[in-house]
Amino acid sequence: MKRIGILTSGGDCAGLNAVIRAITLRAIQGYGWEVYGIHQGTHGLMRRPVDASKLDLSFCTGSLFREGGTVLGTTNKGDPFAFPLPDGTLKDLSENVIEGYRLLKLDALVGIGGDGSQDILRRLAQQGGLNLVAIPKTIDDDLSHTEHSIGFMTAVDVATEALDRLQPTAASHDRVMILEVMGRDAGHIALVSGIAGGADIILIPEIPYQMKNIADKIQSLREAGRNFALMVVSEAVGTETGEKAKIMDLEGRSRYGGISHHIANRITELTGAETRFTVLGHVQRGGQPSAQDRVLASVFGTHAVDLIAQGKFDRMVAWQNRHVVDVSIQQAIAGYQAVDIHGSLVKTARGLGICLGDENF
Repeated sequence: MKRIGILTSGGDCAGLNAVIRAITLRAIQGYGWEVYGIHQGTHGLMRRPVDASKLDLSFCTGSLFREGGTVLGTTNKGDPFAFPLPDGTLKDLSENVIEGYRLLKLDALVGIGGDGSQDILRRLAQQGGLNLVAIPKTIDDDLSHTEHSIGFMTAVDVATEALDRLQPTAASHDRVMILEVMGRDAGHIALVSGIAGGADIILIPEIPYQMKNIADKIQSLREAGRNFALMVVSEAVGTETGEKAKIMDLEGRSRYGGISHHIANRITELTGAETRFTVLGHVQRGGQPSAQDRVLASVFGTHAVDLIAQGKFDRMVAWQNRHVVDVSIQQAIAGYQAVDIHGSLVKTARGLGICLGDENF
């Protein structure tokens, strides 16, 4: 009998519980293995006793894969190779994580996370000789070698619904409504939700923009008899000069924030239009996973367990050409998947008359 562990790492998103459920069901029903859920990512493996619980079939309730977030908990800070101590110093606690894996007597570990989490987990696996299989999770959908990652489609659905709700109020008050969505480095959420939600203007970090082009688009809508405009902007979009809009959080860390406020003020200056902005933020991460994310999570979880059964490690499960495949983790995290500015979605947006900020209307 094998023992496998599961942990979620990095930011949460919809679909994580569906993955945990799929791994547990496949491992127990398919192979008769024991499954342990590790709490709070690698932090759970650092704690003594190890912070983990045995998962069984009773854990896989009918409501589990409908729930957002992760029942195991997660963390996006505290790199075990440079772990912050109370006195402000950093200490390498990687061996503590590896020892936690040994104490649980695990034969393999399934790590669910984005590029940063997978990089850390792979380094731990290489250092300690751990058997690791990875599953891609990021609402930004920017991991390479997979067409989609868990959490993306739900985030798109949430952003699209927000546009559906903003449109009537925009029309009622003769306003330009701006929706700011997540996207650390890539504009996938903004582009896809913008097309689905009928946006007039979409700004993504991959395409530089000019405010004059945006103002011209709004004016063209007025001349056509429209009294409102909808705009989607990715949080990673900078100002016209390329400077990123950032704010400091309470812990002193810099993060994206404020670009929609900046653009709203500029639109009002240039067009006189009454402009409002909505920052969707973490709403995109929460809530019930969409059908697409539930299915993708189920496929990924099942295939990850099968890879362990085949003795294939240092692999990441991926989705390509409507099939589940696996690629090396190193290959998957070597680069990131930005929006293809010459791809079908960008061409579609332009064909629909959507302003991407780089063309005059």
